[in-house]
Amino acid sequence: MTIWRCITHLLFVVVLGTASLASADAVAAKGPQVVVSVLPLHSLVAAVMAGVGEPVLLIDGAASPHAYALRPSAARALAEADAVFWIGPELEAFLPKALKSLAGGARVVTVLDDLGIGVLTVREGGAWGEAAEEADTGTGNRDPHVWLDPRNARRIVAMAAATLSEIDPANAAMYRNNEVRLDAELADLEKELIGKLTPARGVPFIVFHDAYHYFEARFGLTTVGAFAMSPEAAPGARRITELRARLVETGVACVFVEPQFEPAIVEAAVAGTGARIAVLDPVGAGLPAGAAAYGQLMRALADNLLACLSGT
Repeated sequence: MTIWRCITHLLFVVVLGTASLASADAVAAKGPQVVVSVLPLHSLVAAVMAGVGEPVLLIDGAASPHAYALRPSAARALAEADAVFWIGPELEAFLPKALKSLAGGARVVTVLDDLGIGVLTVREGGAWGEAAEEADTGTGNRDPHVWLDPRNARRIVAMAAATLSEIDPANAAMYRNNEVRLDAELADLEKELIGKLTPARGVPFIVFHDAYHYFEARFGLTTVGAFAMSPEAAPGARRITELRARLVETGVACVFVEPQFEPAIVEAAVAGTGARIAVLDPVGAGLPAGAAAYGQLMRALADNLLACLSGT
C-alpha cells in the first residue's frame, strides 16, 4: 500500500505541475490592453487581434469624434493601455491632452503620421465652403477620414500588426497571420466596391460635410460640394443660398446627411429642387463594434449611394 500511495502522490504532483505550467503559459499569452479611438479603426485593429484579445473602443459609433467629451471609463482605459491607436488631432481634437496626461506608458500610434498612409488635404472655398466658416481647430489641413480608402485600411492593418508584434512578441505569429488574411480580404473588398459603384460614376451629389474625399477618389465618384465646412460650424444663410443654386445648376441627384447631425438645415435647402435626401455615415453609427464593422461600413456607404443616385 505504501508503494501505491507513493505512486499516486507522484502522479498527483506531475498533474499539478503540468496544470501550473499550462496556467503560466496562458498568462504569458494574454494579449495587451489596447484602446482605439473610433469604430472603423477599432474594427481593423480588432481583426488584427482576433484570437488574442479585444481592443477597447473609446468613442462609440453614435457619437461624433469631432465633439466628444472623455468619460471616466474612457479615462481609465487610457490609463491602463499598453497601446493606443487614433487617427490624429484633425479628427479626435479632444484626445492629445488626454494621451499626454493619462496614457504616458502606452505605445501611441497616430495613423495620420504614418508615411505609408495616402493623406489627402481638406478642400476649401467655392463648393466646399469659405475658410471663414471653418471651425478653428488649429490642426492643419489633413483630411482625417483616411479609412474610407481600402488601401489605407490595408496599411492600418500592417501598422497594427507590426506595433502589436513589438509590444506582445508572444502573440506575434497570430498578428502576422491575421495581417496576411486581412490584406487579401481588403483587396477583395476594393474590387467588389469598384464593380458595385460603377453605375454611380459621373452622377453628381452633395454631402453634409467633406468626409468622403478618400472614398470618392478611390472609386471615381462625383461629389460637387458640401453644406458645412466642418461638422462644428453650421452653414450660414449665404452658404445655404449658394448650395441651393448649385443644386439647380448641376442637376444634383442626391444630398446626403449624416446620422450624427441635425438634417433640418439640409431639408430646408433642398425643398423644391427635386434632389433626394439620404444618409451616408462615414464612421458607422449604429453598427456593432468588432472585426466585421469595417466591411459593413464600406458596403453600407456603397449601397446607400447607389440607392439614392439611382432613385431606388
